[in-house]
Amino acid sequence: MPDPDYTALAARIRALTEGERDTVALMATLACEIHHSDARFDWTGFYRVVAPELLKIGPYQGGHGCLVIPFARGVCGAAARTRQTQLVPDVDAFPGHIACASSTRSELVIPVIDGAGRLLGVLDIDSDQPDAFTDADARALEAILAEVFAHAG
Repeated sequence: MPDPDYTALAARIRALTEGERDTVALMATLACEIHHSDARFDWTGFYRVVAPELLKIGPYQGGHGCLVIPFARGVCGAAARTRQTQLVPDVDAFPGHIACASSTRSELVIPVIDGAGRLLGVLDIDSDQPDAFTDADARALEAILAEVFAHAG
């Protein structure tokens, strides 16, 4: 399956979120739009920074996710801790992976940073397919997140 049309996805998200500053409203809208843009995306959602070194589940699409993830654990924790996108082709090979869903085979987690440089959380996309994500997916979604959350808060 070809990558989603990220240009069209970005335009849809831009139209839906124009003028919105509420972080949860933005996360809910993006989770829905991103999740339904590609069949590879089995679980799509946000984990929000709620305390020092602690993520808690935010808006998502798909089955239940983990409720709380410390920065010290898993792929989401690594993305939050390092502020670096984590592209994991095989979750079983990732040290300390947290299996929120047994069907997850690969994962893409992108830090969500506002215009002031504050870490708001992470976007977590899981796939039930191994090696489902590409650098092109990561770069396109990083650009969408940067645009949408630049004025959040």
